[in-house]
Amino acid sequence: MLILGIETSCDETAAAVISSDKKILSNIIWSQTEHAAYGGVVPEIAARAHMEYIEPVITKALLEAGITLSQIDAVAATAGPGLIGGVIVGVMTAKAIASVQKKPFIAVNHLEGHALTVRLTSDIGFPYLLLLASGGHCQFLVVEGVGKYKKLGGTLDDALGEVFDKTAKMLGLGYPGGPAVEQLAKKGDPSAYSFPLPLRGRDGCDLSFSGLKTAVRLKAEEIRDENGGILSEQAKADICASFQYTATASVINRAQWAIAEFKKLHPHGKYFVLAGGVAANEYIRSNLLEVLARNNLELVAPPLKLCTDNAAMIAWAGIERLELGLIDGLDFEPRARWPLSV
Repeated sequence: MLILGIETSCDETAAAVISSDKKILSNIIWSQTEHAAYGGVVPEIAARAHMEYIEPVITKALLEAGITLSQIDAVAATAGPGLIGGVIVGVMTAKAIASVQKKPFIAVNHLEGHALTVRLTSDIGFPYLLLLASGGHCQFLVVEGVGKYKKLGGTLDDALGEVFDKTAKMLGLGYPGGPAVEQLAKKGDPSAYSFPLPLRGRDGCDLSFSGLKTAVRLKAEEIRDENGGILSEQAKADICASFQYTATASVINRAQWAIAEFKKLHPHGKYFVLAGGVAANEYIRSNLLEVLARNNLELVAPPLKLCTDNAAMIAWAGIERLELGLIDGLDFEPRARWPLSV
């Protein structure tokens, strides 16, 4: 069985062909560079770019897979959550293909795509504990099956990936900021500055990063004021290292609460899955290992290229849903907001 997946929820225009035996036949991603000048994604520009790129990206995905549209068994597309203009482009394209080819259409929750990717790349079963951390989302979920999710906690304000990007913007590191902060942090001292640990002393699995973001901004302003408006490269590196250290400490603290809740529900659960764009951060990954080892959990994460937004994860979620008979009508409405769980 072959599924064409389409992803257009933010600033990546992507298409992929995946087989039901877990072969990635193609996975094409066109990263929009138009937003770099603005330091973040501009929704209208993103939607227009998706309209321009969607056809050549799909064509390239089919060519690389060595198939035609008539050979696919279904088409899956991100139907939310995301920037609604881009989501509409992907959904309408997928519906048109499904209608013309007379094949099933599958509306995929973007978050479910991230949640299930690990089952494409690793041989793990349900249930597992998931930390989904990206530029727009940050939450702990118990994944008990396709469409079966229990939310243990989520961010009360900014997502972790968003704060990485905003830290990069404050320091003039460009966009996307997450990888830039991680790389510069390697040259800095994580103990150079003491930033407040979010939700220190509070029980539960919720996260918060807005206070940390503010602390970073104030420290950068303080250093500039003391140095005639200049923020040296070493100061930037130290800020990045101290920020990343504190953000990771917060994730570890909250993860311990989530692990305890997961063990209550599934005492024999074995896996902790890290997914979403932030899963590409090797510093966070490595620091999770110690707490997971103490709790007899194995850290599993998709390959780095499948952590950020891509269409392979959407195609795979489509396969998982199609095998359970979960298909959607052509009247399915794209959604800007679509919680994976309550």
